Amino acid sequence: MSSETATLGGGCFWCLEAVFELLEGVERVESGYAGGSAPNPTYQKVCAGTTGHAEVVQVTFDPAVTSYREILEVFFATHDPTTLNRQGPDVGTQYRSAIFHHSAEQRETAQALIAELEKSGVFPGAIVTEVAELTEFHPAEADHRGYYRNNPSQPYCTFLIDPKVAKFRQRFADRLKPTPPGA
Repeated sequence: MSSETATLGGGCFWCLEAVFELLEGVERVESGYAGGSAPNPTYQKVCAGTTGHAEVVQVTFDPAVTSYREILEVFFATHDPTTLNRQGPDVGTQYRSAIFHHSAEQRETAQALIAELEKSGVFPGAIVTEVAELTEFHPAEADHRGYYRNNPSQPYCTFLIDPKVAKFRQRFADRLKPTPPGA
């Protein structure tokens, strides 16, 4: 079977990118923008909150190793889907919780998982994650891709991304990519 793609928004794309790069079965993670109508979005325009776009990651994965549902389980476990247009200090529609589906099957999987999570009461509030069809993905500028990997000592990384990565590593220890020899 060939690769599949998930497009997810859960606050700053640097956070999601750092987590999904560690997940077994993930072949590629690319930061970008989706969900708005403004053509040619840039980081500066999206951060201004006037484009309608959200910061997102496109996760290319091998469904024989990690299913779309498992991708979504990691997504829900590593951000707060109950805060409207906010993740930590990042505020605005560009930081909304969103699943941009690529097919009816992905939409149904997302809606079913949200319903299960709501019923379980795992979150203290209602899930506000937007589920919408992906119309277009715009890759982020080069300096915003691999940001955590390339800037691990930057304060945003140490204070906000490090805890998310640690939480992911602890909760999904059995789903981590193998460490390459000598690393």
